[in-house]
Amino acid sequence: MNLALLLLRLLLAGLLVGHSTQKLLGWFGGAGRDGTGAVFEQWGFVPGRRMAVLAGLTELAGAASIATGLLTPGGCALVIGTMTVAAVATAPNGFWAQRGGCEVPFCYGALAVVLAFSGPGAWSLDHALGLPLSGYGWGAAALVTGLAAATVALFARARVLRSRDTTTTR
Repeated sequence: MNLALLLLRLLLAGLLVGHSTQKLLGWFGGAGRDGTGAVFEQWGFVPGRRMAVLAGLTELAGAASIATGLLTPGGCALVIGTMTVAAVATAPNGFWAQRGGCEVPFCYGALAVVLAFSGPGAWSLDHALGLPLSGYGWGAAALVTGLAAATVALFARARVLRSRDTTTTR
């Protein structure tokens, strides 16, 4: 089980690093800060460039926490929140990634939920430091915290989108 949890943590963290560096640095075919910022602006996240940087840094912090197994519920909450926002923003395209849907952020967020509840396993810094950060309470706290953080960003986005609708209908 510990090997499985380590592999899950490292695989998810590796994917998150790629996902974040697409935004931050334009690596792996990403659009970088400016290009991602323009997309974020279209989605209603303003200012787009700053929001892209915030999303990328949040994903990197979550990836670091998950990879090392240090303060794992907190890292999972970061990923849950960021991926919830991304899933909602891409949901109008449907579920599947091939159509620009929310499949990828949904999967990354779901994996973070699983890790929040299972804990990082014995091969982690949480375990090495004697931090008992796993179980139902920590999993629920990570899930609620991530969803609450996502709600803040999504309400701000909704306000921007409503103001755009008001401006275009006048």
